[in-house]
Amino acid sequence: MLHFFERLFENALLVLLLVSPQAWGAEFTLTDSQGQTHRLSDYRGKWVLVNFWATWCPPCLDEIPELAELHDAHKNKDLVVIGIAMQYQDTGAVLRFAESMFVSYPIVLGNPAIAGQIGKVEGLPTTFLFDPQGRLALRHLGPLTRKGVERYLQSHK
Repeated sequence: MLHFFERLFENALLVLLLVSPQAWGAEFTLTDSQGQTHRLSDYRGKWVLVNFWATWCPPCLDEIPELAELHDAHKNKDLVVIGIAMQYQDTGAVLRFAESMFVSYPIVLGNPAIAGQIGKVEGLPTTFLFDPQGRLALRHLGPLTRKGVERYLQSHK
């Protein structure tokens, strides 16, 4: 199943909505479940992957371990992951779920206003990837793999 998603991501790269470069200033401000504030400008010089997900979404659940591995491998070098939980009723359940999945990246409890800072979320999972200059590099609807993201980063150095 994982191989299927890797191939899906690779093929999707060919048809991804590539967003035209925008000036620095498409700033977002997110507060994670630990009370830490994350601004896009805080990560200048690094890729920033913002992933919208939900606890009830099977493809989201498949990609969480991949995103945790990606974050752990790159957070001190060239990329950070921020997860935004959407469509939940119990914040405690979301946080317990993230802990049970060993999520190592920041989790933001999202809502439409928070999503609106980043871009249109048409389904879950949806991922936005910002380049080291803070420009939106791509928006991807569907699951991702660590390997697929790393290939993308390598091809855009």
